[in-house]
Amino acid sequence: MAGTTVPAMSRPKQFENHRWMGDKRNQRVYDLDNITDPEAVADVLQAETFICFGPDTLVEARNRCYKPAPGVVEDEL
Repeated sequence: MAGTTVPAMSRPKQFENHRWMGDKRNQRVYDLDNITDPEAVADVLQAETFICFGPDTLVEARNRCYKPAPGVVEDEL
């Protein structure tokens, strides 16, 4: 259908006030404002292996040895 747009995925309820969500299983971090793989985020939430960071920055996630998930744009550095 021409001209159809897909609405952006909103942040999960547990992360309303957080941009960065980590997956404890593989130490990947996801940008919840720019989700490129909604299935991966849903999998983390279903497995309940998520973590948030304080301060809520990619730099802090990296300090905890988390690596950006595929598709994460590292514009915050």
